[in-house]
Amino acid sequence: MVMKLSSRACAFDTREQAESYDHWFTEKVQEALNDARPGIPHEEAMAKLEAMLKEKRQLREAELRK
Repeated sequence: MVMKLSSRACAFDTREQAESYDHWFTEKVQEALNDARPGIPHEEAMAKLEAMLKEKRQLREAELRK
C-alpha cells in the first residue's frame, strides 16, 4: 500500500526522514518551552539579527572585493 506524504513531508525523500525531522523539531520546540531564561523582546532580537546580518554582508562584500 502506498501512503501519501503530507506536503511538509514531501520535502524529504522518505517517510523515515520526515519522521526523523518531526522528532528533532518537536524536541527543539519542547526545549524552548522548558527554557526558564527570560525571553528577549522582539525588537531586541531583531536588532541583534540585523547587526549580525550587516556584519556578514560586510564580510562577504570585503571578500568579493579581493
